[in-house]
Amino acid sequence: MSEARRNILGRLRANRVKFEMPARPATSAEGRDSAQRISRFIERQRAVHGEVHRIPRTQWINWLAVQLPQRGLRRVLAGSGEIGRQLAAVDIRGTELRLYDQEIETWKPGLFAEVDAAITGTRCAIAETGSLVLWPDHDEPRLMSLVPPVHIALLEAGRLHDTFAELIETENWAAGMPTNALLISGPSKTADIEQTLAYGIHGPRQLITLILE
Repeated sequence: MSEARRNILGRLRANRVKFEMPARPATSAEGRDSAQRISRFIERQRAVHGEVHRIPRTQWINWLAVQLPQRGLRRVLAGSGEIGRQLAAVDIRGTELRLYDQEIETWKPGLFAEVDAAITGTRCAIAETGSLVLWPDHDEPRLMSLVPPVHIALLEAGRLHDTFAELIETENWAAGMPTNALLISGPSKTADIEQTLAYGIHGPRQLITLILE
């Protein structure tokens, strides 16, 4: 080792500072009870044109049976997991159910041009920002929430956290994360140089969250 390098490393060691994780700052959103978290989440979602409905946990299929035909959402996509299995077991009038049970290369034109709405689960959500958290997997690939013009997401009320920092701690993200996690805070939107806002240009133009209580 050269003399110059030894001198540089010696100075670095002499000035080494012990790093300590800073305390997580408290925010006004922390400490809310469940009702307050839900109200906050709904407020944030509606502020960015998201649609939210609170329904009993066992009634989400009944909600879809009424709302899908009324909204003209005939071609519906679901994953190959539990949500897809429950939907496949019922007959919703005027609705054609398709399961995402094959590789995208075999049906890409169908996904991009022949699906009106996709129905997915969620891992959890953040009240402070009105964000849904999805961990795409084999049963529900990420394209389900990124491509169809309408995204309907099922959220368990008990999985709603106050803040992102609380979510990371409570869900123990430090122990491992998926290849990608999606945080969705409303419908897809973009603006041109004149600041004209448009929805659905690069993803779903409508986001509907069903909070299951």
